[in-house]
This record gives sequence, structure tokens and C-alpha cells, in this order.
Amino acid sequence: MPSAASRLYAASDLHIGYAENRELVEQLSPVSPGDWLIVAGDVAETFAHVRWALELLSRRFEKVIWAPGNHELWTVPADPVRLRGQPRYEELVRLCRDLGVVTPEDDYPVWTGAGGPVRIAPLFLLYDYTFRRPGVTSKEESLRLAHEAGVVCTDEIMLHPDPYPSREEWCRARVEATVERLAACDPAVPLLLVNHYPLVRQPTDVLWYPDFAQWCGTVRTADWHTRFRVAAVIYGHLHIPRTTWYDGVRFEEVSLGYPREWQRRHPEGRAPAVLRPVFTQDGVRR
Repeated sequence: MPSAASRLYAASDLHIGYAENRELVEQLSPVSPGDWLIVAGDVAETFAHVRWALELLSRRFEKVIWAPGNHELWTVPADPVRLRGQPRYEELVRLCRDLGVVTPEDDYPVWTGAGGPVRIAPLFLLYDYTFRRPGVTSKEESLRLAHEAGVVCTDEIMLHPDPYPSREEWCRARVEATVERLAACDPAVPLLLVNHYPLVRQPTDVLWYPDFAQWCGTVRTADWHTRFRVAAVIYGHLHIPRTTWYDGVRFEEVSLGYPREWQRRHPEGRAPAVLRPVFTQDGVRR
């Protein structure tokens, strides 16, 4: 059980296929006994790399909570595990359960350390191409504009929706199932929502390439932070670590990102802080 000194940390987009990132992850360790770690997706692209990272982290932290990113769901040539779509996700869930890592398919654990109690809800929602340019009314037009701008997510090649007919249909099914589950949670304990993608569109407004936003979430979740009793939202995917507030609710982007990105943020050669504390020592984040 977490003690008064225990802390809740979050990280995402570890991308350990890069040697520099793998070295940083090898150095991660809790500060206090009882520390928990949230991993908000994009650990790696292959099962072997995902297992290596989550096994290491689950040995060191009292509890690890994982939500999948798009990269874990890719079926890449280098991975001998050839599963696609929903079967691939289900195999990732089995891998996590073997390691004692909490997934979106498990009971939501309650954190009782600093900042608690909060119920940590790891989510798997995907996206549905509804984060479009203003005035663009269809997925087809949005994708056409992205192709013309030379901005196309690798998901279009590597992330298969099997057995769903499309990624947006898979997204719709996940959103509907998750809404029911969140609505059934006891509102006496606030929720800490963890998703690879931002639940609202606004964080994507700072992207270098605005057309990439269509691969970053769904408008179906735009009111979740007010619809439910939410203490904070943890997400990644954008590789733009920062804190923002929407309707009085704190959103934390906790990405590490690719080496070229975090090295640009730290030109003096200082290693980035991979772990972000979700709450301060006294449990308050303002």
C-alpha cells in the first residue's frame, strides 16, 4: 500500500527502440517505497521491447498502470508477433497481466498516497479523424489535405483495425464501452483519466503540422473531464510535455518523445526528467 511518502508518477512515449531512450528507462527507479508509475502508451513497437520495459518497471515500482499507444498496436516487419488489431491488443493485455501490470481491461486501482484517493482509469480509445481543420467536414477530405501537405501518420500502414472495418469503428466501440464503465464508478472517489491521446482537441492546436491532429483523438471525449468527477487527465502522443487546464481540470502531457526532440529541449546535454509527479508532495498541483 502507498504510504504518506509514496508518490504517483507518470510517463509516456518512452520509445525504447532508440538506444538513448532505452538507456534513460534503464535508469528509472522509484524515489520512495510504494511509488506507483503510470505509462501512457508508446513504450515500443515490438512485443520483445514492450516486455523488456514493462518487466523492468514492474520490478522496481510497487504498481505499474499501462494504457496502449498507437505504436504498441503497430504490426511491424521486425516483430515476429504478427497479430493485428484487436487480437494484438488482447495479446498485449495478456503480456501485461503476466507481469502484474494494470491494463484498461482490469479493475481501476485506487491510489491512496499523496493527492489521493483517486481512482486511476487507464483508457484505450483510439481516434476517429474528427480533429480536423476548421471547415473540413469529412475524413476523406481531411486525409486528402494531409497527403497534399506531406503529413501522414504511419498508422495508415501499420495500425490495423481487425476485425473492425476501420479504425474509427474500433474507436467508436471503445468509447461506448468505456463511457459505461466510467459511469459505473463510485463518484465519491475522483477519477484520474489516463489515455494515450488527449481527450480534448485544444492541446493539438500547438502542433507544428496541424493536419496531424486527426490522428490524435476523438470529439466524442470532449466533455469527459466535466461529465465525470475528474481530478486530472494524463496523456501523451503529442511529444509536447506541458501542463494545461480546461474547465478547471488539469491536463498533463507526459511524453519523453524521440531523442531528437528531448535533446532539442535540453541542448546543454542534460538528461530529461522522464518521470512526472502527478501530485506534489502535499498532494496539490496548482
